[in-house]
Amino acid sequence: MANFYSDNKDLRFHLVHPMMKKIVQLKEMDYAEKDNYDYAFLDFEDAMDGYEKVLEIVGDICGNIIGPNAESVDAEGPVLIDNEVRYARGTMENHEALTRAGLIGMSLPRKYGGLNFPMVPYVMAAEIVSRADAGFANIWGLQDCAETIHEFGSDELKDEFLPRFNKGATAAMDLTEPDAGSDLQAVQLKAAWDEENQTWLLNGVKRFITNGDAEISLVLARSEEGTLDGRGLSLFVYDRKDKALTIRRIENKLGIKGSPTCELVFKNAPAKLVGNRKFGLIKYVMSLMNSARLGVAAQSVGISEAAFREALKYAEERSQFGRPVIHFPAIYEMLRKMEVKIRAQRSLLYETARFVDIYKNYTSVSEKRKLEPDERNEQKKYQRLADVFTPLLKLVASEYSNEIAYDALQVHGGAGFMKDFPVERIYRDARITSIYEGTSQLQVVAAIRGVTSGAYLGIIRDTYEKESFKPEIDYLKPTLVKMTDEFEKCVKMVAAQEDNEYMDFHARRLVEMAGNIIMGYLLLIDSKREESYMNSATVFIGIARAQNRERAEYITGFNIKDLGMIKYNHDS
Repeated sequence: MANFYSDNKDLRFHLVHPMMKKIVQLKEMDYAEKDNYDYAFLDFEDAMDGYEKVLEIVGDICGNIIGPNAESVDAEGPVLIDNEVRYARGTMENHEALTRAGLIGMSLPRKYGGLNFPMVPYVMAAEIVSRADAGFANIWGLQDCAETIHEFGSDELKDEFLPRFNKGATAAMDLTEPDAGSDLQAVQLKAAWDEENQTWLLNGVKRFITNGDAEISLVLARSEEGTLDGRGLSLFVYDRKDKALTIRRIENKLGIKGSPTCELVFKNAPAKLVGNRKFGLIKYVMSLMNSARLGVAAQSVGISEAAFREALKYAEERSQFGRPVIHFPAIYEMLRKMEVKIRAQRSLLYETARFVDIYKNYTSVSEKRKLEPDERNEQKKYQRLADVFTPLLKLVASEYSNEIAYDALQVHGGAGFMKDFPVERIYRDARITSIYEGTSQLQVVAAIRGVTSGAYLGIIRDTYEKESFKPEIDYLKPTLVKMTDEFEKCVKMVAAQEDNEYMDFHARRLVEMAGNIIMGYLLLIDSKREESYMNSATVFIGIARAQNRERAEYITGFNIKDLGMIKYNHDS
């Protein structure tokens, strides 16, 4: 029997990270619920054992149900019948299995039927589901909407909607419109208060909505007449039971075909306000998007893992010129780089998840009692880190998943281009990760703040650089120190121009340089707990050093006067 958790020792390695003790203690409020719920954890060891058991269940369902269903779901896809989306047979089977196992709304508090899981094991479950079927991961992963309702909704809203998740309710984020994609400030779907019926009514069109016929939808709408920017937007909950929505079509997509992407028309659709008016985009959706970007990063790592395993299997089985192709340097170098990139992006994924866990759990504690000054400072510290690491993670993980899927198909040769092998589907599924929930270009716009504010340099210098390492691996640390010096020099050189366009032009290079240094250190730090990471650190830092050297040479050799020559002019 396949198990996508237990067959990957790197997952448990990250689950038992030393910071988990603090995370679990905060999440469990010093295990205050052990007398109220028979499945509440008694102590740290009990919690970690519980996380492992649940992840083993996730791994079993993914290995024996979701994974085997992936090909048929990709071929069959959802259909639109009588204004309702019907999932593929395999999708329904997947969802029923996870619902029966109590894995919908798993991060919610126990009072709403959740498992009260921290982000780390929840993100781990998302990675495992994504490895099995990236398209289905979208349906399962939209339970993030429950967290938004829990974090910002009224008690009445929570009581009405949150218990439904554990019973299998599906969810959607209705944000994008035909003229408001990346620029959500341009959202025009109207929300008007109906005094007679004491409800909000939604009117307008949403486009490219993942799982658009969901039972519970969070809808971004313009509630303030005469406004044109984000300050006029509020967030609402729409319940499918009201049947005030028309589904125009299910989009025909390149990949993630099991996940229905819909165009929706709201016509006097009743809805309920989440939190306060005017905060829909600037507070609630920003929080929701950060969670979604963490989810896409987990999806990207899962896709990378699936692609690598398919490539490795094929390379071991396929023989040419009298020997398996894995023995050819051109192939084994590709496989080694793929494996190293997966470890690097996974280390960045769980480092970011730990940052999110600590600051969000402190926020939850602050609702019960006043935080001590050192706790408040720690909360602010980890929130700042989470804010700059999330776009960096989403950028790196999604780009890596595309590179790894590309190489995995290449290892297959012509066979990979055929639908006879799963890698063809995996390759198509990977492409969306660098587009939705904010394109890679938009992640750079968000992540460059970590460069200009000194946040990346701060954690590199003040935390990672102060780590000590075993003699057999310590020789790599000076390389990272030199890479950091080089990065700092490039940042100062670009900033000295005092030109925003020039900074934007070099932003991706600077962000990727920071990411390479951070991931290099994370792999070195990981090697202190697991020796096999020494080889991964060595290979990755060698690759990263060459990449950063190339970026630095371009930046230092570029004249700001040449920027005009780069601009695209159709007439030139």
